[in-house]
Amino acid sequence: MVAEAGATGEPGDPLAARREVETLREEVNHHLHRYFVLDDPELPDSEYDALYDRLVALEAAHPELVTPDSPTQRVGAAPASTFVEVRHDTPMLSLDKCTSIEELAAWETRCRRLLDEGDEPDYFCEPKIDGVAVSLVYRDARLVRAATRGDGTTGEDITANVRTIRAVPLKLAGRDVPPAVEVRGEVYMPLSGFRRFNEWATAQGERTIVNPRNGAAGSLRQLDPAVTATRPLSMFCYSIGEIGERASHESRHSAVMEALRGWGLRVNPWGRRQASLEDCAKYVNELLAVRDGLDYAIDGAVIKVDDFSLRDKLGQVTRKPRWAIAYKYPAEEASTVVEDVDFQVGRTGAITPVAKLAPVFVGGVTVSNATLHNMDEVQRLDLHVGDTVFVHRAGDVIPQVTKVVLSKRPSDARAVHLPSHCPVCGSAIERFEDEVVARCNGGLKCQAQRKERLRHFASRHALDIEGLGDKLIDQLLGEGLVDNPADLYRLTAEQLGGLERMGAKSADNLLAALDTSKRTTFARFIHALGIREVGETTAATVAARFRTLDRLLEAELETLQEVEDVGPVVAARIVEFFADEANRGLARELHETIGIAWEVPAEVPGESLPLRGQTWVLTGTLEAMSRNDAKARLTGLGAKVASSVSKNTTVVVAGPGAGSKRTRAEELGIEILDEEEFLARLAG
Repeated sequence: MVAEAGATGEPGDPLAARREVETLREEVNHHLHRYFVLDDPELPDSEYDALYDRLVALEAAHPELVTPDSPTQRVGAAPASTFVEVRHDTPMLSLDKCTSIEELAAWETRCRRLLDEGDEPDYFCEPKIDGVAVSLVYRDARLVRAATRGDGTTGEDITANVRTIRAVPLKLAGRDVPPAVEVRGEVYMPLSGFRRFNEWATAQGERTIVNPRNGAAGSLRQLDPAVTATRPLSMFCYSIGEIGERASHESRHSAVMEALRGWGLRVNPWGRRQASLEDCAKYVNELLAVRDGLDYAIDGAVIKVDDFSLRDKLGQVTRKPRWAIAYKYPAEEASTVVEDVDFQVGRTGAITPVAKLAPVFVGGVTVSNATLHNMDEVQRLDLHVGDTVFVHRAGDVIPQVTKVVLSKRPSDARAVHLPSHCPVCGSAIERFEDEVVARCNGGLKCQAQRKERLRHFASRHALDIEGLGDKLIDQLLGEGLVDNPADLYRLTAEQLGGLERMGAKSADNLLAALDTSKRTTFARFIHALGIREVGETTAATVAARFRTLDRLLEAELETLQEVEDVGPVVAARIVEFFADEANRGLARELHETIGIAWEVPAEVPGESLPLRGQTWVLTGTLEAMSRNDAKARLTGLGAKVASSVSKNTTVVVAGPGAGSKRTRAEELGIEILDEEEFLARLAG
């Protein structure tokens, strides 16, 4: 029955008004469910709007009848000043990853090894939505809290924003809804909605959204729910958590999905139970074949053991379950035209050609630039300005040109040549015979190199100075406030306050971040200096060997070459860097004057190095520490850390995602440790 939507005036009888409001709510919620969850509307928009408007009018006339779960109350919270932290009762786990059917089979083999004889797992497969993981908590069937995943243990309360998503029911339906249940899923921005929003934003002169995932994440973190309500968001639910007692008495994940659907929650129609690994492999390929036709971005498929009792046997490692894995698809490709080639200058003066492209949508992002790496790559591709090229996003992140369509080359296509002078400072560009990369020889008189040096110094894997981004670095250099990294620590609130879009609070936050960055590790400090050829891994190895700045400054070429994984080229780069008095002075100033410091571990006598003579290999993902920190710990105990498994390997540390290296270790009978066992070994 549809409520009478055309009535004028309000019922004089309060009881009649209550009955009509309840009927209207039921009807509006029914049609919201048909439209946003089932994608099967029963009414034209005009008739739905009439129902909704009637409900709004009745509730305005009878405010005592308004309830929190009314569809009119999706937007109502006042703008917040910040987001409140929320602790998840059950951690929201991340997933191990694989990129081939062989790696998927290796995962199943590991699972079977942990199960009892006679256990026959079947599986549940679903798309891996490229969105934002959220947790919904319902009590007495009403939505009472929504939170982001955060770090898996602690997220942010986004209840007011999630209430604006019409695919999320404010009240669950059905008779078997538990008193309390946590539902987990992925909030995403449909591709059609993403395109419509950007068309509108462009017409209005507003800022467009970079890609659907960023759009979803940014929309959920709006302090004003009214802004979120304007964004085209939706949600698929994929699991339940636990609150108090187990929220569902179902024994299988597939049954839980049916329960969620019955409660009015949106479940992906591509979620399917599979009887065998072979069926899972077929599913992965079928989903990939229809990927381009979906109205949401996916970057793979998720495969889960369906039976909860088998999941309990398999357990988890650190923050990843053993009973599930994400199958990642190859990067997407698209064709477009090269409109020009620019040359960018890096931290060490490296000149990188960058293709300027006619904008093309690939991998969920509109791409207009793609790296060409170096002139050898330009020549290998035989790339000309005007060419039609294929572009893909490497790791679905960095756009790269993979192929030139020579048959489409226009007659006026222009060859690409390396410029003779730096496009930023005008210094000569040099290319040495033993290097692929050409470089500006302007050094730190080149503003591009100074900027990139500051960017590197502040980056996440170096000193990790939060809030020091590109635009601010440009302003600091342009105003003459900084010239090198040490100058950052001499900035004052007054100086920062005079910069564009830098209020008092932002200035205080940056100064606090600079102060925090003074407490670091020696490995991060070495990496932050920006020595050529010295990345995170090498910095960690060098830090473990020398431990103090004085020792590193005095290290001779022969001594450096004795360090594991530091060959003659890297050793020469380090000696060359510190032979420059400006670099040497900067390092001392940062440590001794500015006060950037780190804990110096106690020196271990050579005869007491417990892992001396052993060769270890690290593979997969580590959660408790970075790969470089793990390597530093091992080398500090005397071990050699190798990049491949051989008969000379002593131990393999295999985190989630370990593939061929783990398989090779098993074939050779080499000891394999998971992360928990590795940490215990280090502690012992």
